[in-house]
Amino acid sequence: MIDVRRSGDRYRGGEAAAGIESFHAFSFGPHYDPDNLRFGAILACNEERLAPGAGFDEHPHSHTEIVTWVVEGELTHRDSTGRESLVRPGDVQHLSAAGGVRHVERNDGQAPLVFIQMWLAPLAPGGDPSYAVIHGIADSTPYEIPGAGALLHTRRLTPDERTALPDSPFVYVHVVRGEIRLREERLTAGDSARITAETGVEAVAVGDASAELLVWEMAGE
Repeated sequence: MIDVRRSGDRYRGGEAAAGIESFHAFSFGPHYDPDNLRFGAILACNEERLAPGAGFDEHPHSHTEIVTWVVEGELTHRDSTGRESLVRPGDVQHLSAAGGVRHVERNDGQAPLVFIQMWLAPLAPGGDPSYAVIHGIADSTPYEIPGAGALLHTRRLTPDERTALPDSPFVYVHVVRGEIRLREERLTAGDSARITAETGVEAVAVGDASAELLVWEMAGE
């Protein structure tokens, strides 16, 4: 089954007065939908838009694998393990909250910041928090989240280029930019697809512009 979810159907959140806009693909905070709590290991897929100087003050996380992909701008990250980093487009940031960690996320730059943040459920609770940034990850290079039993594939497709999606029990596709076709469905930026127990599915970039995709390969819940 291929279940397409449109960008316009995401739950809206954030705090406009503080320069924060949020768009949630799953139940999140006050937006509760018992039929939309997770898909595979994924608990959240949030698009965050921060104005210059805006950000999320120090807050806690636990028992969550948090992966962040910057679309435009620069994300400043600091956490209670003492790490501080600047995350830019093309970087994969991974924070394993494990038994508990606190962090700050801000736009300290002069330009608007847009990033996609995805939360995954761990296979087992507890442990020590860890943090990593892969700068400029190469196209088609998978990034493994062993604590969640998941692989992230980042794909950048030129017009008419196609890529085979994993033949896995659960596959989640998020269109970062551009337009793609999944069988008879066309998806644009912000759209996503939840693919369950399908094989031989391809994503094809359509239109005159390149497409950028985040593809999660998951064994199950």
